[in-house]
Amino acid sequence: MKALVGERRAIAAAVISFYGFIYLLLGFSAPPEWAAALTAIAALYGVAFFGVVAGWFWGRWYAQGIGYWGLVTGVLGMWQIGPEPILVFLTASHGVIALLLSGESMAAGFDGRNDWRSKFHLDDLGVNRLGKSVVRAAMSLPILLMWALAPTQPNQLAAFVPLALGTAGVWALLRMRTWGLLALGSSAVVVASQSTMTNHVAPMALAAAALLASAVVPFARPMVRVLMQRPLA
Repeated sequence: MKALVGERRAIAAAVISFYGFIYLLLGFSAPPEWAAALTAIAALYGVAFFGVVAGWFWGRWYAQGIGYWGLVTGVLGMWQIGPEPILVFLTASHGVIALLLSGESMAAGFDGRNDWRSKFHLDDLGVNRLGKSVVRAAMSLPILLMWALAPTQPNQLAAFVPLALGTAGVWALLRMRTWGLLALGSSAVVVASQSTMTNHVAPMALAAAALLASAVVPFARPMVRVLMQRPLA
């Protein structure tokens, strides 16, 4: 598999672009109330595609998060209505994205590079923590979009709050800003609290909250350790 890094990367990018194109078409052809949500999800795939093709250090993690999201969505769909061919294809193809982008040989072209590690002064442990957070946060983004942009959302304006916090948190996380973790945690709290106030896709909101909270977990111990070492004013 080490000799097929380029091929694996190309196949993963092709699958990602396929879904980006499909969601974009669905956004143009769907009823107006669903157009924004579907188009926004297409944009998430577009970011994943450019991240993989351009070799951005976080591109592999982000694309894997999108792949895991599709994989989980397909599995849940098959659990609810059975192994319909479209769901089997959805599940398998997203699993392929995550699988093809895994491994140390693939990481060498992304998060394994020394240039960005030196820039942000990260060791292997720090890179591992960041990777887990980015993957989990990326998984939550499509759910947050659906939560905020779903046409049956009773309070559209309030639903944008966790989406804005989550998006800002991911951006800040990739810029190595500590407040990004706080934004992700706040997004988890807000979307979880909103899910208790309405019956609209509450399981979806709780899943997003769990993923956002899990994105903070890898850095929880270092943050607590730093706070405990600071002298009280």
